[in-house]
Amino acid sequence: MTFKARLLLSYLIIIALPLLVLSTLFYRTSLHVVTEQAQKNVYAVVKKNNDVIDTKLGVADQNSRALFVDKDLFRIFNDLDPSADEQLVAADRKISAILSKYFSQNEDVYAVQLWTSYFNFGLTRSLPQGDPAKSQIYKEAEEAAGKMVWYPTYDFTRMFDQAWLKDGDIEFRYLFSATRLLNFSHLEDSTLVKLKPGVERPVLTISYKSTVLDALFEKSIPAGSTYMVLDPNDVVVASSDKSQVTGTYKQDWIDAFRAQGSGTTRLKLNGANQIVVFDRSEVTGWLSIVVTPQSALVGSLVPVIRTSTIVSALALGGVALLFAYFILGRVTVPIKKLMSAMRSVGEGDFQTRVEVTRNDEFGLLSQRFNRMNDRIAMLVKENYEIKLKEKEAEIHALNMQMNPHFLYNTLNIMNWTAIENNQRELSKMLVCLSNMLHYTSRKDWGAVHLSEELEWMRNYFYIMSARFEGKFSVIYEIEPALYEEKLPRLLFQPFVENAILHGFSAMETGGRIAIRGWTEGQDRFFEIRDNGRGISKEGIDAILYKESASVGIKNTISRIRMAYGEAYGIRIRSAPGEGTSVIVHLPHNAQ
Repeated sequence: MTFKARLLLSYLIIIALPLLVLSTLFYRTSLHVVTEQAQKNVYAVVKKNNDVIDTKLGVADQNSRALFVDKDLFRIFNDLDPSADEQLVAADRKISAILSKYFSQNEDVYAVQLWTSYFNFGLTRSLPQGDPAKSQIYKEAEEAAGKMVWYPTYDFTRMFDQAWLKDGDIEFRYLFSATRLLNFSHLEDSTLVKLKPGVERPVLTISYKSTVLDALFEKSIPAGSTYMVLDPNDVVVASSDKSQVTGTYKQDWIDAFRAQGSGTTRLKLNGANQIVVFDRSEVTGWLSIVVTPQSALVGSLVPVIRTSTIVSALALGGVALLFAYFILGRVTVPIKKLMSAMRSVGEGDFQTRVEVTRNDEFGLLSQRFNRMNDRIAMLVKENYEIKLKEKEAEIHALNMQMNPHFLYNTLNIMNWTAIENNQRELSKMLVCLSNMLHYTSRKDWGAVHLSEELEWMRNYFYIMSARFEGKFSVIYEIEPALYEEKLPRLLFQPFVENAILHGFSAMETGGRIAIRGWTEGQDRFFEIRDNGRGISKEGIDAILYKESASVGIKNTISRIRMAYGEAYGIRIRSAPGEGTSVIVHLPHNAQ
């Protein structure tokens, strides 16, 4: 392959790899952001639905409490003779009017009744219930002894033994009810009056059609989603799959949701990724669950994201290729001219010259080539080999200057010279400087152990202490377990530098810097505290939020958030004259 082909191939690889990585990251990030937002929206819908349900059902709960102290109901049941049919009919009329006063405004209520073993009062709709006192609903209300019982959706024909309606198309087949045993009482002249001991306490029953819940969910959840409302015993109160209603739905993951109460998560159900949102009703204790396929939330957006990603990648790739050809032209044309000139020189024509039309490195190279030709022409016989060796030596010397070992060796020579002249303090400073340079010049700029970082800080403090002639002292209070954990390199340097250069600027002696480290749960905290002159609130705001703030501190904050997320960073507490405390917050055991 020619140099131009190799250069073009390298450009293509350099361009293609970042484009591929960036396009993939853009696609994944966009998909993640859209999914997260959609998940939050579904969760908000479920929370709102439960609030609406609690509001509607909570009104019934409040009204039922008011019946306990209703004087008219008290007198009716206290004086009622269950064996007198005419009294029962009259009482039914009065009770229906009283119940209507409390519940007629609630359009969601299907029926409100007061059940007794001898009569069913307040029958607002034609419900052929037979003897409801034998039903499970009635029994649970009696056992609750006055507490509200929310009975989950049931099949009316089975609950009240109405087999003749089993195959009929009736609107009240599936109901759920709120029941409460009413033990009436009221105050008369500061005396609590209760029902006679022999009077049977009626059971208030407020019935709702299960479609009340269905209407809320079907109108609000995303297309393709399914919903389910479960009571604490896993009985299905409402569901998008009508065949599940009144049945039992038992899954291990539902127990975890019920313990948590409210939230959202992602599960793999039926071989597909699903977003599951759940929330528990404060009134009934029922758990509302909405399951949405992830593909349903982002299915319409995926083609848009994919198309925009591909178009962006192709556009950037086209622009990059244009720049690549432009750069290749700027590189290969001068090289071709030089190659042509070199070919002529190689054939013995030392009068060949390359026209210099540029002021960049290629122009300089052309000038040097012309000058070299002149010198070769003069010394082609006597000095050719000597000059070539000198050039090699010069190049070697330049390479040595660029080698970091040259700097370390030089510092080492200076150190030994200081030792020979009994300059121990200078020797120590040179060793510290060499260690610092070695630490900061390492190619790998990943996370380092805390012990390495503190060793660098000790070298730094030693040099700064010598520079400022003992103006400050340093103490360490680090939990031992933290020494083997990793953190970003040069994490503390901007803060201790600010403390020394600015915090202690008005002090001659007595400066103190304390570096503390501790853990709390899954988090690590490091504090750099000084007793310097402090910082005003405006100064702290400038450091944290203004673009003109300290580059070192802003860079440190950015590195922390890029490495661990927006939840982590630094906090600064200070006031003029009270010193400064900087707390660095990192996750525990993070690399």
